[in-house]
Amino acid sequence: MRVLIVEDDHRLATSLRRVLSESGMVADVTYDGEEGLAAAMGADYDVIVLDLRLPLLNGRQVAGRLRDERVHTPILMLTALDATDEEVVGLAGIDDHLVKPFSQRELMARIRALSRRHRTDHSARLRAGRIQLDPVAHVVLVGDQQVDLTPKEFAILEYFMLSPGRLLSKTRIIEHVWDYDFDGGHNLVEVYIGQLRRKLAAAGSDDPFVTVRGAGYRFEPPR
Repeated sequence: MRVLIVEDDHRLATSLRRVLSESGMVADVTYDGEEGLAAAMGADYDVIVLDLRLPLLNGRQVAGRLRDERVHTPILMLTALDATDEEVVGLAGIDDHLVKPFSQRELMARIRALSRRHRTDHSARLRAGRIQLDPVAHVVLVGDQQVDLTPKEFAILEYFMLSPGRLLSKTRIIEHVWDYDFDGGHNLVEVYIGQLRRKLAAAGSDDPFVTVRGAGYRFEPPR
């Protein structure tokens, strides 16, 4: 899962990024409304965590412009405890809001709920043939057998299982699964796909990844 954090408090933004990364998510951070808007328009995110009080453009303005541009990524708005009624009431374009200070557990629960709400299958566990992936428990099963994956392997498999039958280029995979600091090449995607193939096969699954030469990969749920 890839999350965009738009928060001008650098200390809080760093803390949020660490919490999400430790949960196996990819988190990009911007510190003002204009940067946040540009990032949200330029990449594919599963959830946007957006502070209400931001410099240059506030959270309401960012959310409004995204919806005007038909960007429907779920938005979790962060509001201060002393936010006025005028600031909070009628927050058009947001899907949920959280009042500061909040617990890490509450933040993660809200993010996962928003990501599920905007999927066709609203259950927490993803299923593709005999493969099951639980993003909350961070568990992958083939039948009854658990498959041990690294955080990055898990993130790649989750991305594919959320996009069955969709052709995903190596560039798109990198943009979704790695953050802005990624400095590797496209060959790294091949390495991870190869590792996933071997681990799923060892657990008894047919290969769900179809290689489209020169274009990328497509996930076809195995029977």
